[in-house]
Amino acid sequence: MTERSEFLPAGAATLIGSLPVHDYDEALELILAHTPEIPLWPQLPGNPTEGMLQQFSENLPGFCEEEGKAFFRTSSPDFAERHLAFFEAYLAAGEDPAQLDESLFASSPARVPGLYQLQARLTQSPPPGLRAIKGQITGPFTLLTGLKDEQRQDAWFDPTIHEIVVKGLALRAAWQARFLAEAGKPVLIFLDEPALAGLGSSAYISVSLEEIGRDLDEVLTAVRQAGGLAGIHVCANTDWDFLLERQLDILSFDAYGFFDRLIGSKKSLYAFLDRGGILAWGLVPTAEAEAIARETASSLAARWQQQAEQLVNGDWNLARILQQSLITPSCGTGSLNPAEARRVLELTRDLTSLLRKNF
Repeated sequence: MTERSEFLPAGAATLIGSLPVHDYDEALELILAHTPEIPLWPQLPGNPTEGMLQQFSENLPGFCEEEGKAFFRTSSPDFAERHLAFFEAYLAAGEDPAQLDESLFASSPARVPGLYQLQARLTQSPPPGLRAIKGQITGPFTLLTGLKDEQRQDAWFDPTIHEIVVKGLALRAAWQARFLAEAGKPVLIFLDEPALAGLGSSAYISVSLEEIGRDLDEVLTAVRQAGGLAGIHVCANTDWDFLLERQLDILSFDAYGFFDRLIGSKKSLYAFLDRGGILAWGLVPTAEAEAIARETASSLAARWQQQAEQLVNGDWNLARILQQSLITPSCGTGSLNPAEARRVLELTRDLTSLLRKNF
């Protein structure tokens, strides 16, 4: 597989996960038509097996789905046996990563159908100009604060479940990187972490940044050790200095709505760029129908230039910044109607083309 250091996105476009369609072939046609250089596997929220919290909890000891609810239960009679088997598989994969391919950390076609269908499509007929492939997985903080234990408290606070989830996500992300690399192109794996927007709020007053950082770095490092580029996607404001210090290759952020907060971390941004980091600019709005209808590729290109100029100095000009930039929607389009989603994809494609022409 291509080394990470050889990959420069050069303003290429990619997407953020979800699409508001019900057919995977239709989703892939949209993806390959608009982002052929860096397609991703589609997540379709209309499929009940694809809940953001359930999708990557498959095979984790204690994970249960009952009466439409997902949670963790450690009191099950078979929990100790499953817990032991989990760590035996974890240690075996650490000694021989090839064991991941047939392990309990491999996501099944039932849970991630879009992943398997993208892989099949790329094997049969890769799009012209294919440069990389994007995957995604729910991040540990979002999963652990989104699912409960038997006492109805966040799974984050149960040390047994906490360890299972972090290590399980790390190896599941590594497996995904290996799986997608079979197409022979660089692989980007984004950790989707919307819960990180709550950092510093009263809801997480007892949660330490140090612990969150250790968890994130464990998953990110697993992706990198598997040969992938590791990214984090946050579609709101967060502690940007904290994120930019992680074992991170790509920072994916909502540039349409929150660049003014991110630029406050300019020193950390320069350090990130200097070590080869990639900025995934979420410039195409997804939150408001009015903004989606109002914006054009030209208006968004002007917005990118106005934002990127705030990073220009003696070392960084606009062309060099674009070399280390991806262009994306600000978030997934799964909550939009199909016409709005198509408009977002068209804007993303056209914006990339215009920025490359200009810079």
